[in-house]
Amino acid sequence: MSFDAATIEKIRATVIDLAIRFGPKVAVALLIMAVGVILSRSIARRAEQTFRRLDMEPPVRQLLARLLRTLVLGLFAIMALQNLGVEMLPLLAGLGVAGAGVALATQGVLSNVVAGLTIIFTKPYRVVVPNRKIGGEILHNYGRIRQCELSVGMAYEADLAAARALVHEIVKANARVLAEPAPLVQASTLADSAVLIAVKPWVAVPDFGTVEGELYVAIVEGLRQRGISIPYPQREIRLLKQENA
Repeated sequence: MSFDAATIEKIRATVIDLAIRFGPKVAVALLIMAVGVILSRSIARRAEQTFRRLDMEPPVRQLLARLLRTLVLGLFAIMALQNLGVEMLPLLAGLGVAGAGVALATQGVLSNVVAGLTIIFTKPYRVVVPNRKIGGEILHNYGRIRQCELSVGMAYEADLAAARALVHEIVKANARVLAEPAPLVQASTLADSAVLIAVKPWVAVPDFGTVEGELYVAIVEGLRQRGISIPYPQREIRLLKQENA
């Protein structure tokens, strides 16, 4: 494709005219964005230092600093677009419609984000699991201590008061069991072949997995030494013989 001299001259004139009309605006817009980038970084850095002095959690500090940086950068972007003569009202309306569509398409992701923000600001615990799962579920936060739940069967013929007192002594003798809150030892269920004794001592969370095995062994040995039997499940079957008339 070849151009004649008139066409080339017309293109050159058009380019020069556009450069004269919009060049300064583009240069000013780029300068505004450069200042916005530098200023947003500086403000975010100072804000994070302030949040650190306030003893905020690292995720909270980073989140607030990034939000502040994005806000400042967005304000400078709006100033740059206005300098270029862009109408902001139609643009904001279009962004709102697009944002609604993105929100509908990413409901699961947004649920994770909202749940994560709730966890960060309320700080009920520190845990690494999908935020959406724990945000809408019932979780038990045990803190530093946890209550064990053991069950021991006693024969109906046994002296329940003596057996209960023995189990209580065995539980208190374990070094992992806390004196306060006091352990709970009491009859809980009248089962088919035994009276079930509930044993609920409090222990430190790291000892929870170990103490149950120790207590079961100690209780079985203690009951055997005292001659208190732990009954096996049993059924009584009667056969009725029918005589022919």
